[in-house]
Parts: sequence; structure tokens; C-alpha cells
Amino acid sequence: MQRRQFLATTLLLPLAGAWVARAAEPADQKRLIVVFLRGAVDGLNVVVPYGDDRYYDNRRSIAVKNPGKDNGALDLDRHFGLHPALASVMPLWQKGELAFVHASGSPDPTRSHFDAQLFMENGTPGRAANPDGWMNRLLGVMPGVKTPSSAIAFGPQIPRILSGPQTVANLSNANDIGRQLPIDKPGVSEAFAKLYGGNDALSRTYQDSQQSRQQMQMADAAGDDKEQMAANAGAPLPNGFPTDAARLAHMMRQDPTIRLAFFQLGGWDTHINQGAGEGQLANRLKPLGEGLAALAKGLGPVYKDSLIVVMSEFGRTVHENGNGGTDHGHGNVMWLLGGEVAGGKVYGNWPGLATDQLYQQRDLAVTTDFRTILGPTVTRHLRLPDTQIATLFPDLPANGTAFSSVLRA
Repeated sequence: MQRRQFLATTLLLPLAGAWVARAAEPADQKRLIVVFLRGAVDGLNVVVPYGDDRYYDNRRSIAVKNPGKDNGALDLDRHFGLHPALASVMPLWQKGELAFVHASGSPDPTRSHFDAQLFMENGTPGRAANPDGWMNRLLGVMPGVKTPSSAIAFGPQIPRILSGPQTVANLSNANDIGRQLPIDKPGVSEAFAKLYGGNDALSRTYQDSQQSRQQMQMADAAGDDKEQMAANAGAPLPNGFPTDAARLAHMMRQDPTIRLAFFQLGGWDTHINQGAGEGQLANRLKPLGEGLAALAKGLGPVYKDSLIVVMSEFGRTVHENGNGGTDHGHGNVMWLLGGEVAGGKVYGNWPGLATDQLYQQRDLAVTTDFRTILGPTVTRHLRLPDTQIATLFPDLPANGTAFSSVLRA
């Protein structure tokens, strides 16, 4: 039986009185953390539509079983269930701090990882020439004093989403912590140690990051095996994400000037041997969930002022392929976590999995443009005027902001 949900329309902008009260809170305390899953995660096995029989008809060997069965989905709302490897984030769902938007994504039809990632990071689907990323544009319009650590990207390079005129810092991932960087050269390291030898917030951030890196280098050297990191567009597997998430949480607690952060995690292109409740996808999802749980816990009092977004470039085919996997698709699921999130709900317009409802008769359709989720939710969270939505997503149609927000009133 087809089931339609359009819960987004039930979360209209809050009453004026509540909005004024929230707007009075300091905007410079708000944080945004984005986790990008490069490789196109299979959203249908992340948030499982177990109430739709067509899900099981199309996925004979890789469907996640019904709730209550061995390695079955964790029930969310009697229609959708969460992959069992994500049990670590269920407490956030139960506390109403985790929400999903299903059948969401980019309206552009590309099935190219490179193009789809570029469009989502630029915030301009179908237009690759945009010179900067939407998070860099966001940094430019955020109020308050900017420091070199106001925005942080984990990884060896600044990703497209944070590229642009605003200054952004980057940190090594946990699994790359032993790799020598330019800052490790004797003359450079001594200069930085002298420059950031004080007791101000930026100096303490630098000192903390260096100390953490040294500790992880020693722990890494003591290990027996070092995993060979596979990546999509340079993104590491999520195995080290719990460590990186804990690092960021510690840094954000110590330094209120860190406002934006970005993680990129690879390994989601599951064309072969994807698995169901166990297997390749489950092995990726488990550290992802553990990292998100560690981030929420580690942020401590900062968590109530933080918004965490998890997104991927597109979804995967409804029907499994002949190799026990799934191919490049279209619609997917977005995650939103945080102290302000009106969670415990699966939002969006669920089209169902009937053949005539599928995109090109093979994929979950995109019924909610990712920009209509991020635009009002991010600007409202960061206390920016609605007019800044057009700055972040300049190509969004005038009627493309119907999705109000997933934040509490």
C-alpha cells in the first residue's frame, strides 16, 4: 500500500512571539556541522520503508528485515525503520533530537558522483561554474568576528563546499594522523609554536590540536595493523570518524569561535556485496552512527546550539543488481540532529515504490529539494534573515522554499 507523508507542511514557521524570543539568543553561539557521505549511500537501507512491500519485492538478498527479526530494522514510526547498525543514534531519535527527510536530494538528473557532489557543494544543481561553496558563502554572511578557525574541514584539502574567499582551516583525519604535513618541518613547526604560544582561544585551539595529533601518532605507531583507506574524492572510510568527531566536539567546547565544520566520509558506492542487516554497508554505518553519537555527547552544553546535517550526492536503485549491490540512483534521505531539531519524525513527501512512482522507473523520486531543507533550516538556526537563503542557494526557484524547517518553535 502506498503511503504519503508530507509532514514538512506541519512545521510552519513558529509564532511571532516564540521567534522573537529565539532571535534574542546570541547568534554567535550557534554551530553547524555537515557530514557528507561521498559515494552515494543507499538511503533505502538506512531509513528502511519496511511498510512498503515493494521494498522487499525489489531487494531479495539485501533488504533489511522487518523490526523484531534478527538484524531487523529498528522501528521508527511503524512504516520506516533504521538500519540496525545505527543503534547508537536511536537514543537521539527517542529524545526527539534526530529527524530524517526521505525522498530528498538534488533535482539534477546526473548519475555522476563528481557532478552530483559538485552541485550539492556549490548549492547550484546543474551549474558547475559557481566559484565557491555554499558553506563558504554562509561563513561570509554570518555575524560576529571571523577567525582562521571559524570554519574547519577535516581532511588534507579544503573541500568544494568550503572553498571561496572566506578563510577556512583544515585538520588531518584520525587515520591520516601519522602522515607528515608541511607544519611538521622543523622550521615551520617552531614558527607556529612561537606564534601560537599564548593563552588566547586560537592559541589554545592550536595547542590542543597538536597535542591530540601527537597522542594519536603514538597510538597509531603502537597498533598492529593500519587500515588501507579507500576513498571517494579523497574521503576516508568512516572507521576513524568517532575519533574525529570527539576531537571536533572537544575543540568546539573549548573555542566558541569555531562555528562551522565539515566531514567527508567515503566507501558508500556499494555496487557489489552490499549486505542487508550485516555486511559491507553495515560495517560503514556502524562507525558513522557511533561518530554522530560521540559528537552529540562530546559537545556537551554546546550541543543544544548545534545543528548536524548528514547528506550524500544521490541515492541508489530500488532494485538490487546481479552482484548483490545497488547502482547509482536518485532520491535519498537526509539526516538532521541537534538540540533544536524537532526530531522523532520522518519528514518529506514519501512517493512510494510503485513502478509508476519511481524516477525513470528505477529510482526513488526526489520530492524534496535538498536546498529547501537546508535554506530555511540553516538560516533560522544561525539567526540569519530569510533573504540570505538566496545567498546560499542562488538558483533556488522562488516557489522552492515550501519546506519551512525541522527546528522546534
